[in-house]
Amino acid sequence: MNYELNLSIKELEKRTNKDYLIKRPMLSIDATEYNELLDGDKKALKHLVRAANVANTIYMKQDNEQNLPFRAFLEEEIKKGNKQAELTKILFDAQLGIIGIDSESKKVILLKGVEEKEGKAFYPADLTKIEFHSILKEMLKNGEIEEVRKILNQRSIVKRYENKLKGIDYTEEFKEEFSLIANELEEAAKVSTDKDFNEYLLLQIKALRDNNPMLDAEADKKWASLQDTPLEFTISREQYADLMTGSVIEDEELKCLLEKNNITAISKDSIGIRVGIVNKKGTQDLLKVKEFLPLMAENMPLKERYEQNISNKSDNLQTMVDADIVSLRGDEGSYRGGITIAQNLPNNDKLSLTIGGGRRNVYHRQVRTNNSEDAKERRQKRLDATLNKELHKFYNPEADHWFTIGHENVHSLGPKSGTEALGKYKNIIEENKADMGAIALLDCLTNAGVYTEEEKKQIIVTFAANCFLKAKPELSQAHRVRTVMQAFYFIKEKAIEISTDGIINIDIEKVIPTANKMLTEIIEVQLSQEFNRGEKFINDYFHWTEEIDAVSKKLKDIDKSLNGMIITPLADYLSQD
Repeated sequence: MNYELNLSIKELEKRTNKDYLIKRPMLSIDATEYNELLDGDKKALKHLVRAANVANTIYMKQDNEQNLPFRAFLEEEIKKGNKQAELTKILFDAQLGIIGIDSESKKVILLKGVEEKEGKAFYPADLTKIEFHSILKEMLKNGEIEEVRKILNQRSIVKRYENKLKGIDYTEEFKEEFSLIANELEEAAKVSTDKDFNEYLLLQIKALRDNNPMLDAEADKKWASLQDTPLEFTISREQYADLMTGSVIEDEELKCLLEKNNITAISKDSIGIRVGIVNKKGTQDLLKVKEFLPLMAENMPLKERYEQNISNKSDNLQTMVDADIVSLRGDEGSYRGGITIAQNLPNNDKLSLTIGGGRRNVYHRQVRTNNSEDAKERRQKRLDATLNKELHKFYNPEADHWFTIGHENVHSLGPKSGTEALGKYKNIIEENKADMGAIALLDCLTNAGVYTEEEKKQIIVTFAANCFLKAKPELSQAHRVRTVMQAFYFIKEKAIEISTDGIINIDIEKVIPTANKMLTEIIEVQLSQEFNRGEKFINDYFHWTEEIDAVSKKLKDIDKSLNGMIITPLADYLSQD
């Protein structure tokens, strides 16, 4: 099949230039972290990396049905010496697909004639939202309750079946790929030196080979208990890409039918894999916060009105590790406007949390840490251009990591159920909650000795200074939308002020009370379990004002980067036969 490439040579040369394409290197071939592993774990790592590589195929199939044939077309054109195809392939590999988004929230579409679908490739490409709702209503009225339940399940890929839809479990749809991953995990379990880690791998193997959600739950439960393993391996399943499933609650008749039949629509899981080596020193630092999780739970707003994952009396079900990253593949490795620096999993929709499982935070050292001279110079240019000079002394890149620790832990706090009712706004509101909790709880953590007064100020200033983006994001970008909402809210509450020349001023004393106020509003919205409340909350605060735009223009002037890609030298070496 012939394809017409969408970006010109000129545009491709710009976007693949080193000033516009930021490279994020993971562990190198000669990394000390790898060399210090026991031989068995080195051998296991090779199989884990190979398993991770298969995730790219699954993710691209979930993302767009044309991804794989388009990639094959590019590879053939490159053999013919097609320079345009060669440069297009660089961006395709970076964003892992035909359609991505850059740091200025512009769509990067590599193939002419394609449009992004709300249902990605989880649903038929020609299925509109209106038709989707209509078919589901007809099926429910005809008594096809269990089939609708499968269609609205996070594990399924939806196909047309005559004039109806059919949900196929991902263990069946991706049987070949899941089998390849399971085979590699079997080999890894034979040589890995850690008993707990091997038990997890064996549970994960079963889950990959059988259409049984309870097997996934058992694997998740074991994974979430891992604390002292030398290696890190995660099959992540997150739901930011699918905007179709949650739309069912926007149709009042369909919503009532689903409630009548006790069906909860859960957005589809995108598959990703992380492979790493656990960093003991970094993990020890993280665990210092763990004992204060009950204190954080006790200080959450409106805590008497909901159950949260962390008890205010004990914390037996939360682990956390700092990982040196070898490989990020699939959803983990798709660089679309940014890349994840940490995760708190499993998410609230996962079955493991109902069978006594806990949650686990994993932090990505190589993603967050960039102390090159070039990175330091870029940071200083940003500060000089946008932040009141009197506040520079409080800006600390390490404080961003401390803030992220708070963010990930707060994902385990607040209401643990019912947020699916917020539909397409669920993720934005949850990410907003995690941010505001990280700031709102700073006083109690400082009083408990976790942070000094100086460190508290550093977290506040670093957070506030980072609350500004280069461009207004789309609603599908949950992490970026919540950043704009926070900038607007803090300006509204006069905790942040922007001068006429685009300089950020921060009233440090007002930041924590403002965060607590916004956090309370967020939890009220989550507790309401009302789509309209969620929509109003977004509409009230997602505003790109002249003040925010003034900072944005400065950021564009000093930072030309548009796209990014991860570089995995150790993983590439281990992938070789």
